[in-house]
Amino acid sequence: MNRIGTIALTALAPVSWGSTYFVATELLPPDRPLFTGAMRALPAGLLLTALARTLPKGAWWWKAAVLGTLNIGAFFPLLFLSAYRLPGGVAAVLGAAGPLFVVGLAALLLGERASLRTVLAAVAGALGVSMVVLNAQARLDLVGVVAGVVSSLSMAAGTVMVKRWGRPDGVGPLAVAGWQLTAGGLVVVPVAALVEGAPPALDGHAFLGYGYMMLINTGIAYWLWFRGIGRLTATSVTLLGPLSPLTAAVIGWAALGQELSAVQLVGMAVAFTATVAGQLPPRTPRPAAKESFSSAEDNDRNISMDLSNGGVRR
Repeated sequence: MNRIGTIALTALAPVSWGSTYFVATELLPPDRPLFTGAMRALPAGLLLTALARTLPKGAWWWKAAVLGTLNIGAFFPLLFLSAYRLPGGVAAVLGAAGPLFVVGLAALLLGERASLRTVLAAVAGALGVSMVVLNAQARLDLVGVVAGVVSSLSMAAGTVMVKRWGRPDGVGPLAVAGWQLTAGGLVVVPVAALVEGAPPALDGHAFLGYGYMMLINTGIAYWLWFRGIGRLTATSVTLLGPLSPLTAAVIGWAALGQELSAVQLVGMAVAFTATVAGQLPPRTPRPAAKESFSSAEDNDRNISMDLSNGGVRR
């Protein structure tokens, strides 16, 4: 598959994550974010691992545990804590700062030198998202801000380490995604039980919502995300992140009747432009033209050949 196709498939992951708010508010039990995180991660991880029919071997047991903790086990609880302690707009902006963390970590751990265009795209993406989701009544809470920053840093570190460690020989992204979701889900389950207590009663809407979360929003989405990390640069993948809050804003407008102001529309345009700019391939310098110098003997030979052919070329 060509690069554009890989980018398009990878972009479906953050687009799917943008539907999380709508599904959670319309279909799922209220105030149970950790239970929702566990229901997203663990069943999806077990299903993907069963489909891949491959278990980790050797060092990949602890590598999968580390990656699962960074990308799922720590990320989900910290993200939900941030969402509870902060307005949704502030939490979304902190999440949009993730590409900046990835740019720094990729340079440090992967040797991916960030171009000025990449840095500007990351900054513009965060700025565009802030224009879409922030409002004048936004308030700050220290615990929420710290949780939001650490959750973004955790996901950024997980993204970079997935790229650094790659995959075992002969193992596809389906298995690696399954391992991480399973490990992360096993971390979230005891936290959810400790904080939220027993699982809530579920109705038909909840089963539908959790089914979507497990299969589409998590299983397929994370498989596409980790697949993209394996084929693209870490910074290119993470710069697709602003598509998540942009999708949430579009769904809120189309399905929930939420109005979009002129500032929000401009912010969406800025964030989307930054996302596209972050996917452009790096410029390759043109090779310097080689100057050819002829020796005096070669020049004499050429001149005599020209004379013998009836004149000197001009």
